[in-house]
Amino acid sequence: MAIGPTDLPRRSVIRRRTARVLPVGPGGRVLLLHGWEPRRPDRPFWFTIGGAVEEGDGEAGGESMRQAASRELYEEARIAVDPASLGEPIAENTVEFSWGSHDIVQDQVFYAVAVASAEVSLDGLDQWERATTDGYGWLSADELEADGSPAHPDIPRLIRAAVEAVRARGAAQPR
Repeated sequence: MAIGPTDLPRRSVIRRRTARVLPVGPGGRVLLLHGWEPRRPDRPFWFTIGGAVEEGDGEAGGESMRQAASRELYEEARIAVDPASLGEPIAENTVEFSWGSHDIVQDQVFYAVAVASAEVSLDGLDQWERATTDGYGWLSADELEADGSPAHPDIPRLIRAAVEAVRARGAAQPR
């Protein structure tokens, strides 16, 4: 007896709101993480820091997108920033992808933040993140395009937008 598509177990679909942050160093490079999708460890890629917004329950309320971005930056790289320093979003989009046995639809908001100097640590990654992340790097958009392995083709454009946003905020600051 042949097995048809209706006989296969259904993949779960997860829809989530995420806040992502691009930390920009003094040289105009952005901190990215390097890893892979669990079913494709032979195809690593660079990706931005971020994750799901923690939704509130009852009177507790949830966290704001800026709070989520700040929390994720600390959890994933151990860089602490005030959520207010993230400014306005530099981009928003929706992506669909597979991760392990899940199909994910992800509404994303991207922020940029200047970091003068930062010691990066991946010690705060959760179990899944540790299993699928092997490092980090400070990259320019040109370097990422030459490398050829961004998780999404928009990442070089996002790097350029983050660098520009941080420079514009710095120029607007009183000296």
